[in-house]
Amino acid sequence: MQTALTVETFLSLILAVALGAVVGVEREITHKPAGLRTHMLVSLGSCLFTIVSVGFSVEPARIAAGIVAGIGFIGAGTIWAEKDKVKGITTAASLWATAAIGLTAGIGDYPLAAVVTFLVVIILVSGSVLRKIGLEK
Repeated sequence: MQTALTVETFLSLILAVALGAVVGVEREITHKPAGLRTHMLVSLGSCLFTIVSVGFSVEPARIAAGIVAGIGFIGAGTIWAEKDKVKGITTAASLWATAAIGLTAGIGDYPLAAVVTFLVVIILVSGSVLRKIGLEK
């Protein structure tokens, strides 16, 4: 089966990139190892895999499981130990959440993708605020 670039497919891909960028900007501003481009690419890739799985009648749950596992490997690359602390876990989690955002855009649930993006950014920004006032390490 050949897929066609429809308006809806195009919008899904653009939205996935835009929402990934929203999360990535926060990571970029806070100088984290995975920033703007990485989050945009994770969201776009997840969206595309989802669109292709639906277009080729592949079981979407299998593709989603593959995305989750694959992003786990990318996320693991952002985590490292430094003396007595571990760094990069939040960035790994933001990549994982961004993959879910892209997947959600890929199935066409744009409001859910937007709400989750908003919540992810709120969570990330709240961590920075808590660190500044001394409530989080």
